[in-house]
Amino acid sequence: MEVDLDGLFLHNSTFDYGDYHYKGDDLQPCSHLKFQAVFIPVLYSLALVVGLLGNGLVLGVLFQLRRIWSVTDTFILHLAVADILLLLTLPFWAVEATQGWIFGTELCKLMGALFKINFYSGIFLLACISLDRYLSIVHAVQMYSRRKPWAVQASCLFVWLFCLLLSIPDWVFLQTVSNPRRGGRLECAHNFDTRAQDWRLASRLSHLTIGFLLPSVVAVFCCSRMLPRLQQGSPGLRKASRLILALVALFLVSWTPYNFALLADTVRSSAESKMGGACEERAAADVSLVVTAALGCLSCCLKPVLYACLCVNFRRHLTDKLRCRRGAAADRDLPIWDEPAPPTPGQSEEHDNVCPMETVKQNLNLVDRVENQL
Repeated sequence: MEVDLDGLFLHNSTFDYGDYHYKGDDLQPCSHLKFQAVFIPVLYSLALVVGLLGNGLVLGVLFQLRRIWSVTDTFILHLAVADILLLLTLPFWAVEATQGWIFGTELCKLMGALFKINFYSGIFLLACISLDRYLSIVHAVQMYSRRKPWAVQASCLFVWLFCLLLSIPDWVFLQTVSNPRRGGRLECAHNFDTRAQDWRLASRLSHLTIGFLLPSVVAVFCCSRMLPRLQQGSPGLRKASRLILALVALFLVSWTPYNFALLADTVRSSAESKMGGACEERAAADVSLVVTAALGCLSCCLKPVLYACLCVNFRRHLTDKLRCRRGAAADRDLPIWDEPAPPTPGQSEEHDNVCPMETVKQNLNLVDRVENQL
């Protein structure tokens, strides 16, 4: 699975530039490249500030209540970490859009791989959350429990390791290259030479299938099976599951346009590698990749907004934290994401051993009668 960094940030060709023959006019920057030099830095700077602030507050609330974490809390924690690490790579791509890649090949590989790892982990973590909630609601099967908190941590660790393996092509092919279409400016791009074009096609197809289609199908299937049960269930059950549904919907809305644009660009670039293409012919496809990729990155900023809008208890915890209060309004006994509070270990046994209040009263009355008779 691979996100094409060239299509995601600067959208330069990853082919061997020595195979092309440019006219004099083609050596001048295209108009859409000037658009990127303004659009990318402004939007990514805004996303960085808003995203770091929002996800930082999420982490602050979670660590403040870390003694009562639920399964969803752990997944949300890893989602926030993935979003923050992804956002930290945006300044490098913003600088590249204006000045070219000035950080060297080593940092190019590191930033590209770091972006990929956190991009992948976000969607796979959402798939894990959807699957856990689907099994819980539809089949009444608990994948995780509070008695075994290591299980959910092990699942998240497996996701991170799997995403690390998927980023191997970036460590191999990412490097600083000179792009003649931008006056020889250096860029951080995948350098697939004429002998490695099959790798380029395979990387894009793996991204579209493993990186997008597979987790999307899992998440959509789980949500579609949950919806009938939620409509028939209690309001509390619907309230507890709407966050997961909203997160899946946000991912699909944010990243589906980019993947369609990437698929179209893959078909176009395959033909262009054989026949070549003018700057004007590439402009529309490159601009569509820029706009749709930016829409996908903005999803990192919108997740904290969903948490605050859909989860009452999280909103109260957040308000208390901003006002430097300790649980003044929020109920610390309730899960952060308004889920039904699971019974604590041994709670059912304690309940069985405790007599109802009416039985206690009857026993006391019986004792009083015996004492009066005596």
